[in-house]
Amino acid sequence: MALDKQNEGKILPMDENKENTTEDGIGLEILQIIKDSQQQHGLRHGDYQRYRGYCSRRLRRLRKTLGFKCGNRHKFTGKKVTVEMLSDKRYSDNRYLLLVLMEAERAWSYAMQLKQEANTEPRKRFHLLSRLRKAAKHGERLEKLCESPRVDAKTKLEAQAYTSYLSGMVRFELQEWKAAMEAFNKCKTIYEKLASAFTEELAVLYHQRVEEISPNIRYCAYNIGDQNAMNELMQMRLSAGGGGGMMAEKLEALITQTRAKQAATMSEVEWRGRTVPVKIDKARIFLLGLGDNEAAIAQAANEETKERLYETLLAECRDTIQAVREELKTEAKQRERSDEASGKVSNLQFLHSYLTYIKLWTVVKRNESMAHMLQAKLKEPQTDENKRGPRPQDLIRLYDIILQSLAELSTLQGLEEDHTFQKEVALKMLVYKAYRCFFIAQSYVLVKKWSEALVLYERVLKYAMEVQSKAKSLNNSLKDLPDVQELITEVNAEKYSLQAAAILDTEDAPEAPCQQKVKDSTPLCERLDTFHLDPTLVGKQPNLVQFPPDFQPIPCKPLFFDLALNHVAFPPLDDKVEQKGKGGLTGYIKGIFGFGS
Repeated sequence: MALDKQNEGKILPMDENKENTTEDGIGLEILQIIKDSQQQHGLRHGDYQRYRGYCSRRLRRLRKTLGFKCGNRHKFTGKKVTVEMLSDKRYSDNRYLLLVLMEAERAWSYAMQLKQEANTEPRKRFHLLSRLRKAAKHGERLEKLCESPRVDAKTKLEAQAYTSYLSGMVRFELQEWKAAMEAFNKCKTIYEKLASAFTEELAVLYHQRVEEISPNIRYCAYNIGDQNAMNELMQMRLSAGGGGGMMAEKLEALITQTRAKQAATMSEVEWRGRTVPVKIDKARIFLLGLGDNEAAIAQAANEETKERLYETLLAECRDTIQAVREELKTEAKQRERSDEASGKVSNLQFLHSYLTYIKLWTVVKRNESMAHMLQAKLKEPQTDENKRGPRPQDLIRLYDIILQSLAELSTLQGLEEDHTFQKEVALKMLVYKAYRCFFIAQSYVLVKKWSEALVLYERVLKYAMEVQSKAKSLNNSLKDLPDVQELITEVNAEKYSLQAAAILDTEDAPEAPCQQKVKDSTPLCERLDTFHLDPTLVGKQPNLVQFPPDFQPIPCKPLFFDLALNHVAFPPLDDKVEQKGKGGLTGYIKGIFGFGS
């Protein structure tokens, strides 16, 4: 929070330039101000609470600067900006308009914060509608203030567009689709006219606003009865690319709401010759949008967009599988209570197997798409030597994941007895094993292990021939798989180049020792009779002698052991020892006075 306040202090001078009063009248760049404030104070990360706090603080600063406070801390006295005030030269400051704009922004940001919280607390929706109405009311006040003759034409148009946007948001939340669509269309028309009349920098800002409003218009059109609106929403999601952000989240939310309405008519799904009823709403919505998602992936303009769409599809599939898994737990408990034991797979379990199949096959297609992209990069010449490019090991990892997913496919419940399905999975595994083996061989070629690479190329041809022989009995099994014939052609070409490289490598091998300099670690003092070209002799550390020298054996120094000492008899020394005489009191006195010494 303290950091936000510091940032506000730095940003204020820039905002002042946008809010200065012109000589002809009062002007306010409404869209530019709110967009800059939103991006710098939380909305880049969807933090509406932080932006609401910023609006409150800025309102307080504006009121204090303008001397337009609503009473004091003891008593509230309401004050409102009026058209008459703006007509007076004493109040000819566009910060009075900014005051009303910040009030509208504060109410709108609070409504958006409540909309996020309403996903888990539905009763907050009533408060959300109240704050949106409040924001629209402030927007209408701003539009009326801009009707003053002192306000320039551009500010009037921007105020009208801003008010239309807020009123459209209110109608949108109330599900009044026709009124919401009219408001959004009015807002869109004004911004398009403004974009065509001003500089490129401002035109970009106006066009961005139009792009934000367009999904809401399409959704309103769909609810009114336009069936093409759903396709337009899908196309808009594709055009959003891999950028993500609030625009992409908004599109995803609108598409999900549209599918939820269509899902009410869907009751069952057919797969592998068995019809399964679909009673879970989440599963209905997912299966209904599966075809649209696959079509969107096929139409993706670049690999980044395709990767993002794959991730979105996988995330939706995981959530749906989790919902079905919860229902399976409930069904299992009911079976335990009723002591039912049936060998047939239940409809819910078969639906779970179908969704798991979709997830695993999507993983296979995503990794295959990534493998194609890496293969194209492998064939491109390397321009920057310092930059690490793709290697065959990266492709091996992708094909490992593909094979793991196919192995899981063969263990799905309810399909153990489906021999056609098991044969198709086995055939697909053979295809991807061939490609995996091919890139393992290429990794051996890079380290010049010719024999290992040649054996692996033969293994690739074996897998490819086996695929072609088995595919004759299974119609349309290779329709979604990589072309094996292209792989066979490429392997044959690689084999010939491999044999040529191996022959050249063996011819160059005998010349290598002649060109190399002999490296001998024997010191010079020990090989004086033999000549070797040793460049280390003229270097900083010449090998002249061995240092430190090796240890050499030497005779031990004799030790003297005095064994006779214990048997030697020493002469008595009693006569040499001083005898202590016996003295009485006389001796004591002599000792005191020193006579005895």
